[in-house]
Amino acid sequence: MFDLNWYYNLNHPPLTPPSWVFQPAWAFLYTTIFVAFIIFAFKKTNRDKKLGYALFFIQLGVNFCWTPAFFYAHNTGLALVILVLLDILVIWMIKEFFKVSRTSAFIIIPYLLWILFATYLNFGIHLQNT
Repeated sequence: MFDLNWYYNLNHPPLTPPSWVFQPAWAFLYTTIFVAFIIFAFKKTNRDKKLGYALFFIQLGVNFCWTPAFFYAHNTGLALVILVLLDILVIWMIKEFFKVSRTSAFIIIPYLLWILFATYLNFGIHLQNT
């Protein structure tokens, strides 16, 4: 596991939620992301879905890179870069999903809002602790 003491000892920006919020939030978000992907994947369409598939898996990989950068390497700057890239990829993915299934695109919006909030939190932590 990662060192939570390091995280707890950081200066945090306003609006930082209590730690217990993160686990259920991510469980909900990963569920919705999966549901959106399934809807996208099974939607009958004449449109090419390759870019949507690629963006889904790329953003998922980028998402998974954040935890090691932030919690293991304690590199808040790199973690912030990863989140900004993730923000861009998710916006792009939503646009691609929307072309095939508006439902799947709308289901991903809470995920986008959460990672934008995470970007704010990471930026605040980075500014207050470097």
